[in-house]
Amino acid sequence: MRRSLFTIGALALVCAAGAVEAQTPKLGYINSQEILVNAPGAEAAQAAFDAEMSGYQNEIVQLETELQNLEAALQQQQLTLSPEARANREQQLQAKFQEYQQRTGQLQEVANQRRAALIQPVMDNITAVIEELREEGSYSLILDAAAGSIVSADPALDLTQEVITRLQAAADPGVGPSE
Repeated sequence: MRRSLFTIGALALVCAAGAVEAQTPKLGYINSQEILVNAPGAEAAQAAFDAEMSGYQNEIVQLETELQNLEAALQQQQLTLSPEARANREQQLQAKFQEYQQRTGQLQEVANQRRAALIQPVMDNITAVIEELREEGSYSLILDAAAGSIVSADPALDLTQEVITRLQAAADPGVGPSE
């Protein structure tokens, strides 16, 4: 009786150890910056963004030039202006500066929204590939090294190149992922 209890207890420990081992999470990591640089469509999205933003940049440069010209004129005429005229010019300069700050803030917001809209399809593809890879490899967690959340890791856990390969294969139907 005692021997059978010992056997049952040992068997229970072996089963429990197997269950703990089966529950060990499988981890991997990627470098999102490297993936984004190499992702199909990212370069085109960046080029489209740059082209659209050149008009906004020209507008900002024009506003900066106006500010500099107003300030230079004030500095140059400062000694010949009456105190009221000088105060009026300073007020105009301050109003122009506020207009400049407001407009640059608006353009920055537009730029952020446009960048997000252009890059979103690329990010959706990247996310889908990472999720597919996570499911296929039974990964519990995939971390992003570019986010700075990894201090040290085994390079064998780096899935970055696999994600890039799959993204490029999806963009070029004639090429399959390397096994």
